[in-house]
Amino acid sequence: MKPLACRFCGSHLTETFADLGMSPLANSYVRPEAARDMEPFYPLHAYVCSDCRLVQIEQVATPDHIFSDYLYFSSYSDSWLRHAEAYCDAMIKRFSLGPQSQVVEIASNDGYLLQYFKARGVPVLGVEPAANVAKFAIEKGIDTRVAFFGAQTAIGLSDEGFGADLVAANNVMAHVPDLNDFVRGFKNLLKPTGVVTVEFPHLLTQMRENQFDTIYHEHFSYFSLLAAEKVFAHHGLVIFDVDQLSTHGGSLRIYGRHRENDALPVTEAVGRVRAEESAAGLDGPDAYKAFAKQVVDIKCEVLSFLIEAKRAGKTVVGYGAPAKGNTLLNYCGVKTDFIAFTVDRSPHKQGTLLPGTHIPVRAPEAIAESKPDYVLILPWNLKDEVMEQMSGIRDWGGKFVVAIPRLQVIE
Repeated sequence: MKPLACRFCGSHLTETFADLGMSPLANSYVRPEAARDMEPFYPLHAYVCSDCRLVQIEQVATPDHIFSDYLYFSSYSDSWLRHAEAYCDAMIKRFSLGPQSQVVEIASNDGYLLQYFKARGVPVLGVEPAANVAKFAIEKGIDTRVAFFGAQTAIGLSDEGFGADLVAANNVMAHVPDLNDFVRGFKNLLKPTGVVTVEFPHLLTQMRENQFDTIYHEHFSYFSLLAAEKVFAHHGLVIFDVDQLSTHGGSLRIYGRHRENDALPVTEAVGRVRAEESAAGLDGPDAYKAFAKQVVDIKCEVLSFLIEAKRAGKTVVGYGAPAKGNTLLNYCGVKTDFIAFTVDRSPHKQGTLLPGTHIPVRAPEAIAESKPDYVLILPWNLKDEVMEQMSGIRDWGGKFVVAIPRLQVIE
């Protein structure tokens, strides 16, 4: 078998980060009428490059297959909308953006972010590969191109006059198989004084908090600052600042600029995060080896809880239908015998079955109707938001459960 090569530096991949067995595409929700059709499963095995320390999985499906018809809509999370608006205000203030500026968002989804820039009079352009999602942004009056972003797309946009003062790329860099082409696109699209911000779940936090369920086929790469700096530097970009965020269980927002733009000096925050990662062993092999054992421990905890609840005659349902939840459930082998159904606020997911497990997705009202003993919160990063929305379950003695970072029952 031909050895796998690192998608950034080309080195052979031999070190395992987490082997989660066989799993379907995490966002391939199943229509009930197709429940008996063949469903493809692929290896879900994450490696870490011994040279550049980029954590990654093998590409098993093309981006066209994964993202051309997508069921993730950013606007259904109130906390994410607040995060987007706060980002807009901060960037306008820090970089003096106004009517003369150009903001471009990569993977702009349904316009959740650009709507705030547009409302403040800043010209915007979205680039979104999923036509079904982009349609909702266009209906909001947000200029959106349906395209995959990369070096050539960036050159075309720049030639059209869309050279960017600010490029925003939130939770998308992990989704691109050709990482070098994608980052080269930043270089091609930015004006000489332009800035790119990229948000992604922080690998160090993922490891410390046992967040293995963020591994799925739609996420090709998992980033530390150490790895991101190497990728950016290879394409003539400097990471000059970094924010540590609470979103998605702990994320980084990195700020990049052209190497030649000395007007934006590298801040102390970059050195601080870099040193924290090195102290945790992210520049060597041992920390990555330890993570694999943590993954197995969580699986045992989840299955023990569900088995004990079943034997005690208790009912368990899910809240949310996120991709991370599908990784967790498929890795643990959980189906409707343990979780009768899950609910989700997105009408685009309601009425479908979760990939692999075929757990039905219903509207949130189904929880009040069935009065379960336990509600397993699958989007654990939104735990507080969910518990506030669903606080009524306590009226009949219901309890919340989260599996990450360790299994916890919350009364």
